[in-house]
Amino acid sequence: MIPYSILDLSPINQGSDAAQAFRNSLDLAQHAERWGYKRFWLAEHHNMPGIASAATAVAIGYVAGGTTRIRVGSGGVMLPNHAPLVIAEQFGTLQALYGDRIDLGLGRAPGTDQRTARALRRDLEGAAENFPRDVLELQALLGPPEPSQAVRAVPGAGSRVPLWLLGSSTYSAQLAAALGLPFAFASHFAPADLMPALGLYRAQFRPSEQLARPYAMVGVNVFAAETEDEARRLSTSLQQQFISLRRGAPGPLPPPVDSMEGRWSPLERAGVEHALAHSAVGTPEVVQEELKAIIADSGADELMLTAQIHDHAARLRSFEIAADVLARLGAAHSAAA
Repeated sequence: MIPYSILDLSPINQGSDAAQAFRNSLDLAQHAERWGYKRFWLAEHHNMPGIASAATAVAIGYVAGGTTRIRVGSGGVMLPNHAPLVIAEQFGTLQALYGDRIDLGLGRAPGTDQRTARALRRDLEGAAENFPRDVLELQALLGPPEPSQAVRAVPGAGSRVPLWLLGSSTYSAQLAAALGLPFAFASHFAPADLMPALGLYRAQFRPSEQLARPYAMVGVNVFAAETEDEARRLSTSLQQQFISLRRGAPGPLPPPVDSMEGRWSPLERAGVEHALAHSAVGTPEVVQEELKAIIADSGADELMLTAQIHDHAARLRSFEIAADVLARLGAAHSAAA
């Protein structure tokens, strides 16, 4: 059985607020821990009215403090927005508080629009181009300090918080391979380059102190319910949110609707369906077959499941179904072996 994990955007629902979003995230993480999920990651976004996890390290601390076993981390921290020393101190602090169950996933996108990126960084010159150098600097700050090292992360130095590289293209796949780091592909919203990226990552991988062989995580949207109609209805919240984002008007996560007819143009529909192609939507039986196919096609070492579902109880049930499904797949695989 391959491990399965959760990526949470701490969604702010229409008619609710960030405080409730955080309470929902913690409740989901506590359930996920009982259901056998390996990790619970939160993602950095900015100036997004529907996403509460902008201060990602703070949100991670809240979730880690309310759980005991599940690994908690970032999926990811957008490193170009920050000085590597600041991230080393933040995640060194998290590990000092919560022990060896903190993950540090890194991305090179801004996680926002250009105007907000400028407000975050002030100077955008070379931010993304410096990403490989910043990863190496962060890695060094989290490693054992050198005797003559003038700047140290306190806490952080010597913590060896495990790094991951995240991406939606072949760029981060090649960098993860060169540095010998685990790689997570954002196929839950950018499926087109999944197979080329995984192929490059595996072919070019160089073993490192952190990782002896390639380890690839694949992102999948899951909308599971007792009936096909209900699962498809749940998925319309994410579809509406995607359209609003692409129209330049992001907002809170809307409630689901019975039909998307009249809510999107044919071009918008095609774009959303392409972006969300790696989604398992349906009854437990349908979701099982779709996840099984994704695992077989990608050769994933781990699945990262995500779901923007408006109703919290329905979101819990969807992740519970997914855990049951993946446990059954693992049991069937073990029996066959």
